[in-house]
Amino acid sequence: MNDSKGLAIAFEEAKLSYQEGGIPIGAALIASDGTVLGRGHNMRIQNGNPILHGETSTLQNAGRLPATSYKGSTMYTTLSPCDMCTGACLLYGISRVVIGENKTFLGGEAYLKQRGVEVLIADDTECRELMEKFIAEKPEVWNEDIGVEKRVYSKEGAQTLL
Repeated sequence: MNDSKGLAIAFEEAKLSYQEGGIPIGAALIASDGTVLGRGHNMRIQNGNPILHGETSTLQNAGRLPATSYKGSTMYTTLSPCDMCTGACLLYGISRVVIGENKTFLGGEAYLKQRGVEVLIADDTECRELMEKFIAEKPEVWNEDIGVEKRVYSKEGAQTLL
């Protein structure tokens, strides 16, 4: 499977999450022979689950696989993977990560490369535009997803909002 087809599957998942009211991040895990091992999208909002990001949802949907299934595989993700998702890719020995965009969020790309994972940035306009739209619509949900606190200051002192 070529990278544009793998990323297209991930983007379909991102759009599905957005339509469900969730964070529009999608992913697909593709074996070296082109077999789709799993696909998924961020389900934090839909399931109230703090660890179901696009990549971890994809791994969950792939199910229990032998370790050899991950060797030579590619994780396609619409957004640069956070530290948790970076760690999951490393844990399972995923060889390549193809990222739709890294302008709205820069994750663990350097660490993946440092650990020998091939990382490709597609700089995909559709991926970026969908994330920008979501961030503009729901900045508080986005900040929660990436672990950022928003502080609002008043005369009485600082008040932290998540």
